[in-house]
Amino acid sequence: MRSHIAIAAIVLALLPPASAAQQTGGVRAITPPRYPLPPEPATADSTHFSFFVYGDTRGRRDGQEVQYEHSLIVDDMLRTIAARRGRLDAVRFVLQTGDAVVNGRDSSQWNESFVELVNRLTDEAGLPYFIAPGNHDVTGSADLSSRQRQLGLANFLQATQRLQPTDTARLLPGYPSFAFAYGNTFVLALDSNIAGDSVQREWAGQQLEGVDRGRYRHIIAFFHHPPFSSGPHGGPTVEPATAILRAQWMPWFRRARVTLIFNGHEHLYEHWTERYRDAAGNRQRLDQFVTGGGGAPLYRYTGEPDLRAYLAASAADSVRLEHVVRPGPDPGDNPYHYMIVTVAGDEVSVEVRSVDWGQGFAPYRSSGTRLERPPIR
Repeated sequence: MRSHIAIAAIVLALLPPASAAQQTGGVRAITPPRYPLPPEPATADSTHFSFFVYGDTRGRRDGQEVQYEHSLIVDDMLRTIAARRGRLDAVRFVLQTGDAVVNGRDSSQWNESFVELVNRLTDEAGLPYFIAPGNHDVTGSADLSSRQRQLGLANFLQATQRLQPTDTARLLPGYPSFAFAYGNTFVLALDSNIAGDSVQREWAGQQLEGVDRGRYRHIIAFFHHPPFSSGPHGGPTVEPATAILRAQWMPWFRRARVTLIFNGHEHLYEHWTERYRDAAGNRQRLDQFVTGGGGAPLYRYTGEPDLRAYLAASAADSVRLEHVVRPGPDPGDNPYHYMIVTVAGDEVSVEVRSVDWGQGFAPYRSSGTRLERPPIR
C-alpha cells in the first residue's frame, strides 16, 4: 500500500495552482510521538489506561497566530499527563474529532496555528495523536474528486503523515481513515464527510469483522459528524452526513458491537446512550459523545432532534435512546473542554475537563461518570 505521504504528493502533483487563500504543499508535518504505540500484540495484557478525546480546535485567528483557546486545552492536558505519569491510569494517546483549522486548504493555518500546539503533545509529552477530518479540514463535499476537497485532503495528510499507525493493514490508501488497537480497546477513525462512500464502508467492515472479540472489550469509532445532537447542526436540522450515519452506519455499528462513538462538529458537550438487543436477544449499550469544545466559537442547545423515523427503522433491535447530557441554552453554558476516558478492564469512565472561565463544569452533577455495561457475552 502507498503511504499517506506518497498519496499526498500524488494529489498535489495533479492539482492546478492554488490561490493565495488556498495554499497547499507547504504544510509542516506534526512531530511524531516520542513514545509511539507498541505493535498491537505487545499490549495484549494492557487493560488499565486512559486517553483524551476532543475536537473543533479551529480559532478566529487561524493563519495569524497560535490558537489561544486550544492552547488552554493543551496546557491542561499536559498537567493531566504529568499527574498520571507512572500510574495505572496513565494517558496513552489522544483522539481528535476534526476541524483542526478554519480552512484546511490554507497551509498557513496549519503551520501558524495548529502544528506547534500538537507538537507539545507528541514531542513534549510524547503521546500518539490521532485525528479524523472535519468539514473545515477537507470541506464537507461528498465528492472525492472535488478540487476543494483534494486541496484540504493533501494538507491534512501532510500534517498528519507521521501520526498514522505504522501497520499498513490498518490504513485505507488515499483516505484519512485508519484503525489501531491498544490493550483491550480497538479504535476506528472515519471520514464522515464522505459517509456514503462505499470504499470506506467496505474497508471499515473488514476492519471490524477481523476484531478479536476475546481481546477487545471496547470498540470505538470516532469521526466528525454526530449521528445525534442538539446544537445548530442538529436539533430540527438533519445534515446529509447525519442522515447517512443514522440510516447506514448506526445499524451496522450495533451489529459490530461498537461500544463508544466520539464526535465533534457541535461546539459543546453532550452524551447520548443507545440501548438495544443484539441478534441473540442480549441487552447491549452504545454511548455517543459530542465533544467539540476544543477552541472553536461555542454553540448552544437548539432543540431535540426528531428521532421517530430512526427509532421506527430500528424497531427490530428494540432501540431506545436517552439524552443523558443536554447542552445549555446559552453558549456560556457550554465551556471549552476535553474528555478523559479511563479504561479499567471491562469498565469505562469518562471525565469532562473544562478550562478558563468554564472550570467546574459538571454535566453529571460532577465532572464525570462511569458507564454501566451490560454483562459481556
